[in-house]
Amino acid sequence: MTIGACFAGAMIGVAAYVLWLPDVAGLKRRNPAETSLMRLRELELKKLRRKPVRIQLWIPFERISPHLKNAVIVAEDGRFWEHQGIDWDEFEAAMRRNWEKRRLFYGASTITQQLAKNLYLSPSKNPVRKAKEFMIAREMEERLGKRRILELYLNVAEWGQGIYGAQAASLHYFGKPASDLSPQEAATLAALLPSPARYSKARNARYVARMAQTILIRMRARGFLPPEELPASV
Repeated sequence: MTIGACFAGAMIGVAAYVLWLPDVAGLKRRNPAETSLMRLRELELKKLRRKPVRIQLWIPFERISPHLKNAVIVAEDGRFWEHQGIDWDEFEAAMRRNWEKRRLFYGASTITQQLAKNLYLSPSKNPVRKAKEFMIAREMEERLGKRRILELYLNVAEWGQGIYGAQAASLHYFGKPASDLSPQEAATLAALLPSPARYSKARNARYVARMAQTILIRMRARGFLPPEELPASV
């Protein structure tokens, strides 16, 4: 096979990967049984000859504390209710930082993008994978709407090894259902999200506590938290 034929075949493969989209419309009423991230994490554990554990307890949007919804939005995607799946201002700023630092570290992923990645893709920072994430995120925004996207995200997000979703996380860390989370507890869970496998370890407790306080301050600034609900230590 010639080099040209190999290149053409590779381009066809890339195009097929990018253009293929999952049927996200089915998520409007159907909860996913598992995600791509769950399968990846379990495969990683199997390679280490460790038994995979998956704890997930699905709960409807109404039974998730509004404090957790607001804390996650403040921490992960401040313009969630405004953008159409991609926050182009944040993305451009992240690209400038990447260029200045001469490293490929995208950042600035919206909640919708993170949901697309968790459900269907991998954590790879490959540009082709990123393009796929963009397309799925836009499709989700059109087909599902903000409320359902947030409900899905809060039920499949990784909050520690084998811990997925707000209910499992709330029970694991605080021994209570996600509906009963206080602002402080909600902010703590939101602080874990960027890297739960790392931040959930005891040695990072002080860092998580500081991040939680920052999230609480942002919640108050956005009007999500009445002054009397803000801990005196903030």
